[in-house]
Amino acid sequence: MSVDPGPLLARKTWRTLEPLHGMIYFVPEAAEAYERLGITGRTGYFASRAAPMGAVAAELVIATFFNFNPDLVHAAIPRAWEITTPGALVDARLSAADGAFRRLLGDEVLESPAMARAAELARGMAENAGTQMEGRPLSAGHADLPWPHAPHLVLWHAQSILREYRGDGHVALLLTHGLSGIDALVTHGASGDVPPHVLRSTRGWSEEQWGAAVNSLQGRGWLAGGDDLAFTDWGAAQRQEIEEQTDALAAAPYAALGEEGCAELRALTRPWSKVFAEVLLR
Repeated sequence: MSVDPGPLLARKTWRTLEPLHGMIYFVPEAAEAYERLGITGRTGYFASRAAPMGAVAAELVIATFFNFNPDLVHAAIPRAWEITTPGALVDARLSAADGAFRRLLGDEVLESPAMARAAELARGMAENAGTQMEGRPLSAGHADLPWPHAPHLVLWHAQSILREYRGDGHVALLLTHGLSGIDALVTHGASGDVPPHVLRSTRGWSEEQWGAAVNSLQGRGWLAGGDDLAFTDWGAAQRQEIEEQTDALAAAPYAALGEEGCAELRALTRPWSKVFAEVLLR
């Protein structure tokens, strides 16, 4: 029986391009741009990422971001909309992306034919995703924004849409597998990809809340007993199923570009992604 290549294509291409978007949460240009609007600290993250959806309530941010302690969100939203507007934050975020690309890659790369081609390929995928927005609120908000003109910003915006497209599908699968936001973090920690204490602290959960989630997942058969976070065989299979189905739900835009197009896009962007990945690892 043949295996659908679409999900693997989606995962490979997303992993290569993700640092081009993810850097926006770590580069100093972003914090500086939000501070000029009067937005500081974690509020900058919540407000800038939510801004494409408009001046939404905290509950919608909690629902779409999924794994953050609601108290963190309530501390940021809706106060951010009393300080500045979603439109101003969208502009500030794009300006920060521009500044980071220019600082880390240089104008020669930004003005190269390779950048123009990568932008063309990525935009095609993102526009394909934009025709399939049912059940994907965060991606839909990003897809509704006007396209920037500079190729490097087209590339960044395209990856923003595709990243949220994937994330919206992932949230749906977490829910159908019976996982809450903190449950999802604990299972992520059990996978070994990110240290559990980093996941807990950056999402604002207390040790008591984390411990309660661990106990619940142990009782439900996801995790083995004991002090170490370790999946049961059944839990590991469930985690693998979620990841595979996430790839499948994200596959359509990448399949539309095709294997050759995705391979070309990965080859073009890999050197730039490595530069931005260094920022993420600092």
